Amino acid sequence: MTTAPPTIQLRDAALQFGERTLWGDLTLDVAAGEFLAVLGPNGSGKTSLLKVILGLQQLSAGTVEVCGRAARRGSSVVGYIPQQKSFDRDLPLRGRDLVRLGLDGHRWGVGLPSRGATAKVSAVIEAVGASRYADAPIGLLSGGEQQRLRIAQALLGDPRVLLADEPLLSLDLQHQQAVSELIDSRRRKAGTSVVFVSHEVNPILPMVDRVLYLVGGRWAVGTPDEVMTGERLSDLYGTEVDVLRVRGRIIVIGAPDDAHGEHGGHHHHPSAEIDH
Repeated sequence: MTTAPPTIQLRDAALQFGERTLWGDLTLDVAAGEFLAVLGPNGSGKTSLLKVILGLQQLSAGTVEVCGRAARRGSSVVGYIPQQKSFDRDLPLRGRDLVRLGLDGHRWGVGLPSRGATAKVSAVIEAVGASRYADAPIGLLSGGEQQRLRIAQALLGDPRVLLADEPLLSLDLQHQQAVSELIDSRRRKAGTSVVFVSHEVNPILPMVDRVLYLVGGRWAVGTPDEVMTGERLSDLYGTEVDVLRVRGRIIVIGAPDDAHGEHGGHHHHPSAEIDH
């Protein structure tokens, strides 16, 4: 961690949709080079928090600054890895073309001359280990290969903040580890702040500095050991929750259904073991 100013500053931030408060009174500094995991149940506002930092969603109250300026759409200091959507197998787009959209798209405009852009695209593709398949049609690549290319696209602007929205979703354990390590490697080498939305903390637990846990309008922030306890989560959920540590993994028992995910397909009985 450095003594540099915070890259993200939220002050008394609140986000409401109609009568519903996703979260409120959120005051948080994210340090340069910090790895912040954002956890919580379906609909708790994890993705919305990323949109606030991206300048795509207005706060209902409070302020958000990114690298000393009000969050704004199209900022080149922020890289964004959106939720994974599968590509059509027939899509006539190469992996390299997908990455280049990070330059030619709305966020960074067309500031670089073509030769410089081509070199920069090749450099980030190499940095994420995707050179071997960068010229293949994107729809024919595996989920892990596609995700490496999405990370390359997010790194094109050499961002100081990297936002990742469920980047491990639908990946097998090997690819989860590879993608997590890729993001963490960037953070360590460049001092980039990482805000990593996840439905499970275990694949990234060795990398996480702090956890921001969002539940039903409330939140808790601290180290994994401070936040991922039965007492803290029971208080947040308003119901009895147990947290077990088994072979270096954190298992949460008793949290309401979907307590660990923002998207469908993860329904559990409340007494089931739920990885956060």
